[in-house]
Amino acid sequence: MPILEAFGPGLDRSLPAAGGTAARRFLSLPMPPLEWNETVARDTAHLYERIKAVIPAVEWPFFAPYVKAINELKEKRGAVILAHNYQTPEIYNCVADFVGDSLALAREAAKTKASVIVQCGVHFMAETAKILNPDKTVLIPDRRAGCSLAQSITADDVRLLRERFPGVPVVTYVNTSADVKAESDICCTSSNALQVVESLGADKVIFLPDEYLARYVASQTSVKIIAWKGHCEVHERFTADELRTYRESDPAIQIIAHPECPPDVIAEADFTGSTAHMIDFVRARKPRRVVLVTECSMADNVQAELPEVQFVRPCNLCPHMKRITLPKILDSLVHMQEEVVVDPLVAEKARRAVERMIHLKS
Repeated sequence: MPILEAFGPGLDRSLPAAGGTAARRFLSLPMPPLEWNETVARDTAHLYERIKAVIPAVEWPFFAPYVKAINELKEKRGAVILAHNYQTPEIYNCVADFVGDSLALAREAAKTKASVIVQCGVHFMAETAKILNPDKTVLIPDRRAGCSLAQSITADDVRLLRERFPGVPVVTYVNTSADVKAESDICCTSSNALQVVESLGADKVIFLPDEYLARYVASQTSVKIIAWKGHCEVHERFTADELRTYRESDPAIQIIAHPECPPDVIAEADFTGSTAHMIDFVRARKPRRVVLVTECSMADNVQAELPEVQFVRPCNLCPHMKRITLPKILDSLVHMQEEVVVDPLVAEKARRAVERMIHLKS
């Protein structure tokens, strides 16, 4: 495995502040009524059909008024909602206009004609949407929705690595701040990391900031990887022993892991891939029982689509993704908060790295 070195400090980094003037440019709207009644039940019945396999009927009267209100406000605001695969089923299935992994959401952000983008994910995703849409309003329902990977590295760190390894191209995972992207040659996601690394035609690359994803890519290529010691706080908690226990209980079980997991976890898996690739694997194979070794809300979203598949849920939740809720999405659209703003000079440099990724041919 051609990992040269892995650099990195601890993860004690603060999330960059969000600000903006959307609340001043747009008038706040009255808060819609949020009562459960026959009209709400009728207007949302088709949406409940999508999630009835994973959300009990007794819970729907709480979610439904928010779902109806959000979908109506989207039209009034000219807004589009982008939701990551780790969002909860009532968001993913009932209010999102587009769902997917980081790459899919970046591509949707790049081509949307909506004037307002509400990012149901984490802060770096909203920043990426703003980088690609400097003239649009980008909102995140809770700006505290951060990411341990994004907090593990700064632009200064990248500049120091460039000094230490002059001429070596820098590939940056999208799970990073705009400042870090601005110091990079090209971005990648877990869907296309290997393709991005090999597209550079270099014998050596700096790959930031996920050490485990870097090690997985290194195992798939002859390109030498210089890694950083950043880790996802969700995926680093999985263990190989845990997966072996599942296998012992049912030898036919399928174990599917995200490449942000530690190498010994990946070694125990039947398949490794991004969230989009994991979903596609289950859709194609329809295994009787499956373990998705990633943030556990994704299992609920796939279960809603494929109720015949039994999901064993090692439930590691992302505390940042779970900051996004229906009430916060509604508040975001009513009051046009929290707006994500990126310094135009930083955004211009970061845009080059993100667009190189988006336009890379499959």
